[in-house]
Amino acid sequence: IDETAGRLEVHRTVAYGLLRTLEDHGLVERDPSGRVELGARMAALAAGVAHDLQAEALPELTAVAGDLGATSFLAVLDHDECVTLSSVEPRHAVNPVAQRPATRHPHPRGAPGKALLSLLPEASWPAQVSPVLAEDVRDAASRGFATSHDEVIPSLRAVAVPFPVRGRGPAAIAVVFVASTHSDEEIAARLRRWANATREALGG
Repeated sequence: IDETAGRLEVHRTVAYGLLRTLEDHGLVERDPSGRVELGARMAALAAGVAHDLQAEALPELTAVAGDLGATSFLAVLDHDECVTLSSVEPRHAVNPVAQRPATRHPHPRGAPGKALLSLLPEASWPAQVSPVLAEDVRDAASRGFATSHDEVIPSLRAVAVPFPVRGRGPAAIAVVFVASTHSDEEIAARLRRWANATREALGG
């Protein structure tokens, strides 16, 4: 509660009231130590966002997860954050990487964040974009895909392909994994085929 109050810059009692309301609706929950995490109903709430995009994505996310043996997911830009709309874990993986719907992180970080940023004009990039990150984003724009390693979660790698969705802004399809027998270029080519087909299906 104290940490939440500090990050929101509100009094502790206000933070407590907000969290209790979210808990009552199943949107957040607290573990035995009192730390707050997203609740199960957040996934249901996320499922209503960009429903047609998610519906187009689900079959291909499932195929990609099975073909590559990696968790695949669809991400979009929400102000200054990269948000996962939907995800699919590979069925036969021993220890698949979890990527829950509604997961969010600052969008300059990680392959999906860099992929999303590559579709935006540099004038609208966040102020915290470093020269090194800016070069990564420019490389992603020229190659058509972004990569990351240890940027969001230690030991994890990711590859993401950006694609614009008319009327909605940038989106990205990505996979996250610990190790893969496929090269980044092979993974990106697989994701790019889906991105192009989906953009056409959505009239983009």
